Formats: sequence, C-alpha cells, structure tokens
Amino acid sequence: MPIIAGHRRSATKEKVNLEAALLTVILFWMLTAPHEYAHAWMAARLGDPTPRLQGRLTLNPLAHVDWMGTVILPAVTSLLAGGFLGWGRPVETDVRRLRGGLRGLALVALAGPLSNVVLAVPLAAVAGFFATSVPAVAELAAQAVLLSLYLALFNLLPVPPLDGSKLLLAARIPPAVYVELARFGFLLLLVAMSITALGAWLSAAARGGTLFLIRLF
Repeated sequence: MPIIAGHRRSATKEKVNLEAALLTVILFWMLTAPHEYAHAWMAARLGDPTPRLQGRLTLNPLAHVDWMGTVILPAVTSLLAGGFLGWGRPVETDVRRLRGGLRGLALVALAGPLSNVVLAVPLAAVAGFFATSVPAVAELAAQAVLLSLYLALFNLLPVPPLDGSKLLLAARIPPAVYVELARFGFLLLLVAMSITALGAWLSAAARGGTLFLIRLF
C-alpha cells in the first residue's frame, strides 16, 4: 500500500507540474506578443519600416511565435529548472534606417522589456481587485504579472539573441567580440540556466516585483 500511495502522489504531482508548465507556456506566449510588438512599434517610430513590412507591427501572437523559444524550451525548462528559458521570434531591424543608429537600436531593444513592465501594472490591478471575490482570476493575473516581469528581466541579459545584447552594440563593443558571443549565446544561456542559480535569482526578483505591484492595489 505505501508503494501504491507513493505512486499516486507522484502521478498527481506530475499532473500538476504538467498543467503548470502548460499554463506557463500559454501565458508566456500571450505576453510575448506585446513584447515583440513594442520592438516593432519603436523601430517604426524611429523610421525603420522593416518590422511593418514583415507583418510584425501587430499584437497577433501567431506573428511573433518562435516554436522553439516560445513553446518547447519554456515548457521543458519550467518543468526541470527553477526558472524558464524562452523568447519570441526576433523582430528584424535595419540599423541604417533607424534614427540615431546604434542608439536607436538600443531604444528598440529596451522597448520590449519596458512593455512587459508596463503590462504588469494593469495585470497586478486585476489580481488585487479580484483577490477576495474571484481568487482563481486573481491567481491567474498574478501569475501573468510574475511571468511578465520575468520576461523583462530575462531579456535584459546581455547575451545574444536576447534584447540586452543589443545594448552591447550600442556601447560599441567590438563587432568581432559580439559575433563570437552570438555563436555561443544559446549554449551560454542553457548552461547558465541549468547549472547556476540564475533562473532562481530571476524568479526571486520577478516574485518580489509581483508582490510589490499587487500590494499597491
């Protein structure tokens, strides 16, 4: 009997983990759309028509999905790691058309994470408003706040292909160094998320921000 009971608990826990991972992927996908749209919007404002011509100036989630970065890796890493690894399909920009050149590129890069911070505010308001009346809605909104802040923090990491790496270009890092970093950027992210506490640190920071915002409401 103890073995059967243990098996049942394990199966239930596994089911809960799978459901949580699925919810994480769905929310992450929905939050990725405004993130990538913000990149496209800023690029358009700075004079680069490339994102608009490629159909990226939209909030349609299908326009911004990268199946590996938006679905598969977030699902796997949310099950196996303290945080999760993920990104949307990068918005292409032509630096030559951006007003300000590399400074404009930095603004485009920062627009994505900033949009997630801004989006977290109304989501936190929803979580606070429904905290006692509809706890299920409040919990879902709180999870969205957490993921939105996590997405903002994660994408600020200065590793290609993440947004933070564009800040290196704006800081005039030697192109050869950036190219080499880009070659191993994906591997660096996997290693950092797998064998260091980076994911846990990002989660803790996002959780602290979530609690702060919800308490405001």
